[in-house]
Amino acid sequence: MNNFYKLFQKLLWNSRLVIIVAVLTGILSTFIMIIIGTYEAYEGVVELINIFNNADFSLRSHYIVEHIVNSVDIYLIATVLLIFSIGLYELFIAKLDDDEIKIKRSGVLIIKNLEQLKSKLAQTIIMILIVNFFQKATKISYNNSLELLFLGCSIFLIAIAVYFTHYKE
Repeated sequence: MNNFYKLFQKLLWNSRLVIIVAVLTGILSTFIMIIIGTYEAYEGVVELINIFNNADFSLRSHYIVEHIVNSVDIYLIATVLLIFSIGLYELFIAKLDDDEIKIKRSGVLIIKNLEQLKSKLAQTIIMILIVNFFQKATKISYNNSLELLFLGCSIFLIAIAVYFTHYKE
């Protein structure tokens, strides 16, 4: 019975290694999102070249902003995926202990527990939502002062949200 218990414990402990699938998928997804974000930025550059070729800057410049903001949004999603993958790896598989890695790592990628991982992901997701809000706000036409007041209040609420996400720091 004791051998069965030890075998079961070993099996249970090693089952955490299935998280490697999530880590690898997250890293692959990060690369995919970076490629998509880079393509979106490239589209912005192409749009800029088309504007200069056609001398049509005033009518089409918002397309450049749209492409650039989209690329930032996509890069932020890639960041979430990378933080998530590294966090899962460090929490469930092993710490990244190589001395060279320790020197090069920023504080963003140091994850000691699940709460810290959730906090870092939440902060990055809030930034994604802010970028999405900016995208929507630039596409809307404001017809009266009340609509502009709502925009100002929305920006104020976003500023408060960002403040409180960094309040403990």
